[in-house]
Amino acid sequence: MPNVPNHLVNLQGGFKAFLAPPPEGVVRLTVGEPAFDTPEDIVSAAVNAIQTGDTHYTRGEGRESLCSAWAEHLRERWGIPVPDDGIVITPGAKQALLYAMMIAAEPGDEVLLMAPSWPTHVEQVELIGATPVLVKCQYPSFHPKIADIEDAITAQTSAILINSPNNPTGAVYTSEEIHGIVELAIKHDLWIISDEIYTELIWSDTPHVAPASIEGGFERTLTVSGPSKTHAMTGWRVGVLAAPTKVANVVGRIQGNTCSHIPSFLMPAAEVAAKDWRAVEEFRGDYIRRRALMMGLLEEIPILNASEPEGAFYIMVDVRDTGMDATTFAKRALDEALVQVIPLDTLPGGEGHIRLSYAADDEIINEGLQRLQQWLNPQYS
Repeated sequence: MPNVPNHLVNLQGGFKAFLAPPPEGVVRLTVGEPAFDTPEDIVSAAVNAIQTGDTHYTRGEGRESLCSAWAEHLRERWGIPVPDDGIVITPGAKQALLYAMMIAAEPGDEVLLMAPSWPTHVEQVELIGATPVLVKCQYPSFHPKIADIEDAITAQTSAILINSPNNPTGAVYTSEEIHGIVELAIKHDLWIISDEIYTELIWSDTPHVAPASIEGGFERTLTVSGPSKTHAMTGWRVGVLAAPTKVANVVGRIQGNTCSHIPSFLMPAAEVAAKDWRAVEEFRGDYIRRRALMMGLLEEIPILNASEPEGAFYIMVDVRDTGMDATTFAKRALDEALVQVIPLDTLPGGEGHIRLSYAADDEIINEGLQRLQQWLNPQYS
């Protein structure tokens, strides 16, 4: 049997081992998706498209009306000056990220990431043959230090990847930090890959600032967005890549030669999502309440130290006072407390921490934290 290339054999699964459905009776505080159903108007648009025969090939980048709707949304909501033909609708935001990596880096290049970073960011950099360079963020805010980013830039650096609000830290980068990153990219002629999938999920007073909205930023920024987290559409696999037209044209050709386009019957639904943000406001209230619920319950477990998240729906929890590393903690929590959490020991900057998701029903959050408290208290009270 011929060999599989080593860079593919060595590709890691990220959080996959801790995201698999656990045995019955285990409480899951792991999954990064909304505990809501997709809004009915979006579902109806897809059902109607199937029933009316919208099941044939169409424009690879996405229909013109769909791309226009997302371009208008990004212009009006975040001030990104993307033209209608600067949008490519992809089969999930991960695919948009991969296309962005292919544009921004070649084998031998270096891509800067803020640590701790979502594992897929690291793995995709390696997948295209480039080298991820992790710049450790400040603790416990998990915000980047501009001077540290500049110190990491070398002649091989081709791009800076940022994710704000951040997975797994929940950090929302300030306007000054985003402006500083754009200035570095201009100074060193670098691409910016901006993963903005959580931009509607900000709970602090820090407003989201898109790098592409800053003067000099748009022509060098590849913005990744989509309705997965905001409209409870994770399983629909609809992503959005926004870029200058000449870049979007290249990405359109890449997509045309790989997956053609997202399913035709999902395009009307994705267009509704771009225009209808009422559901987002309804979700926000639930997220804010659940964030407060989980933080309050964590405060009742003094041996665990949580950093208050500014956005997204994750909480970084320091478990080192238990005397366990994060992986041991996660394995024992699963076996002994029947609670599934994600350890971050394998992520530079995440050592000694676990990630909890509060994108879950109230009863699941309550039950999971109560189990952890009962498990830990006998040993450490």
